[in-house]
Amino acid sequence: MTTMSNAQSTTTASAALPASFFQQDARTLAIALLGKVIRRRLDGLWLSARIIETEAYLLEEKGSHASLGFTEARRALFMDGGIIYMYYARGGDSMNCSAAGAGNGVLVKSAYPVTDHLSGAASLQHMQGLNPNRDGSPRSANKLCAGQTLLCRALGIRVPDWNARAFCPDELYIEDDGYQPEQVVQAARLGIPAGRDEDLPYRFIDAAYAPHCTRNPLGRNRVAERDYRLLTRQQTEQAAIIGGPLAG
Repeated sequence: MTTMSNAQSTTTASAALPASFFQQDARTLAIALLGKVIRRRLDGLWLSARIIETEAYLLEEKGSHASLGFTEARRALFMDGGIIYMYYARGGDSMNCSAAGAGNGVLVKSAYPVTDHLSGAASLQHMQGLNPNRDGSPRSANKLCAGQTLLCRALGIRVPDWNARAFCPDELYIEDDGYQPEQVVQAARLGIPAGRDEDLPYRFIDAAYAPHCTRNPLGRNRVAERDYRLLTRQQTEQAAIIGGPLAG
């Protein structure tokens, strides 16, 4: 395996989001993570993907894992902000991080592959090799990380390796490369069982990448204010709007 140079190590360490970034309300953290880049070092390459979809979970609402109580497997959710919480979803790995307040966290729902100075064509090819189509052919960039288990598979992030660990600038971290979404889509979370606060609008998507997330919230037959809310960058800073229910 290729070793990381001192210059690379210094660059990644300075780029990584500090632990203090994660010490905020899970809903505002879910929005703040949109546009940030996940970096994963694997097999001598940096694999990278931009976060385009997140979901917030709070201790006091029934849709969260933490609402079911503390267990050793869920201990990361009860730790300080910025600790990785992983679990299996439909047979695949799923990555979250803790937020401010015990039991609160954010699910990294989907992302979009990044090629740049740190992650070149070889990195993208490696991600496609880790997460091919069922027939073995390369999965397109649009679909490579379009879902929480696809994302983890493409980046080689697994529950046994990362649950209850802090982000590490030498192996796995999140950085801010300056990109910010112009608009954010707010909608109800996906896959929440009936009667478990399924209507809470705690799912957030970068509007520019809406066609490439788990399920397009702006798709056919979707109606603004009934099925989703479109927020400007300024509105995302207003907690009253973020926490408020949709009209429908």
